[in-house]
Amino acid sequence: MNETEMTNSTNTIGKGTVLTGDVETFGNIRIEGKMIGNLKTKSKAVLGDSSQLDGNVVAQNAEIFGNVVGKVEVAELLILKATAVISGDIITNKLVVESGATFNGGCKMGVSMKEIRIGEGKKDEPLRKAN
Repeated sequence: MNETEMTNSTNTIGKGTVLTGDVETFGNIRIEGKMIGNLKTKSKAVLGDSSQLDGNVVAQNAEIFGNVVGKVEVAELLILKATAVISGDIITNKLVVESGATFNGGCKMGVSMKEIRIGEGKKDEPLRKAN
């Protein structure tokens, strides 16, 4: 599968789901539940009304309706909807903030980010054997 095909995929973390760990994807991702970890996508991230993310977000584009505690880095366009609550710094090229959205932290705009790389983070740790 090539990168273009992977970018067309969509992932969803449903309402009521709690995910602990980092997520990296080439495709779009929508989070409605709770995630404890970092999120990275080469496409669009949507954090719905009921979402809560404790970690950093790195995305090409993002639309946030829920809560984020961590740094948000978006290469192109970040949209903070009226229900969004961000506690952390924002780095983005373009920013839309709807009335009612709140963020506490620094904000840098017009910054060109380096390319988002997937699968090049920490070296993979060996799987732990079950006891």
